[in-house]
Amino acid sequence: MLTVALVVMVIFLFLRNFWATIIPAVTVPLSLIGTFAVLYVLGYSLDNLSLMALSIAVGFVVDDAVVVIENIVRHLEAGLTPMQAALKGSSEIGFTIISITLSLIAVFIPLFLMGGYVGKLFQEFAITITAALLLSLIISLTLTPMMCARLLKDESRRKHGRLYLLFERGFDSLLALYARGLHVVLRHRFATLLVMLSTIALTGYLYVVIPKGFFPQQDTGQIVGITEAAQDISFPAMSERQQALVGILQKDPDIESVASYIGPGGPTAT
Repeated sequence: MLTVALVVMVIFLFLRNFWATIIPAVTVPLSLIGTFAVLYVLGYSLDNLSLMALSIAVGFVVDDAVVVIENIVRHLEAGLTPMQAALKGSSEIGFTIISITLSLIAVFIPLFLMGGYVGKLFQEFAITITAALLLSLIISLTLTPMMCARLLKDESRRKHGRLYLLFERGFDSLLALYARGLHVVLRHRFATLLVMLSTIALTGYLYVVIPKGFFPQQDTGQIVGITEAAQDISFPAMSERQQALVGILQKDPDIESVASYIGPGGPTAT
């Protein structure tokens, strides 16, 4: 809920319009509900990885709707009716929305192809985000234009308050700063190209030298296991089987030491 609230707050901060904030905010619960349905059908559960994927997806799912709204508002300010602006704006931006979503999904394709135990873990992560992105794509091209046609109005000539004008001046300053920075980059194209190539080379170097591993360095390497036997097994028989298991584990060169005990079961199981 905190993630959703922060995303909606940021949208309102930049759009500064109630309905323009509500429309993309609607895509968040709808996309998440649809993602829950996909997880249920695939037999997944809500664990740390799927919840982390949902948290990340909250920021992604509103992007498509915001792009659609911005283009529709542009046509509203040009004098079109809300219905005409919604039809024209969504048709113009539809292919762009599809390409943006597919580009985001392509990032997670390597996770689908990972093998082994780590791959099994991150496949659920990738599927969760992919499902949320696809659902947000559908919502942005259907529900979002419909809501824009019914709820948005041209407010370019409306008199705004001091807070709105304060943010507007701040955004204008950022836009002017970006324009100056872009002018510098275009004026020094060769230096910009060198910086880009250096960044790519540094990325490859860091990929090689940074330590890699499945377990973190602070992991103690201790693994706890529980063995169970029939309810009517005697203590000597259980002790014999336990010692046999310990002997098998001690033969593994990757195991430094083994400690075991025999308990009655429940919270003190063997």
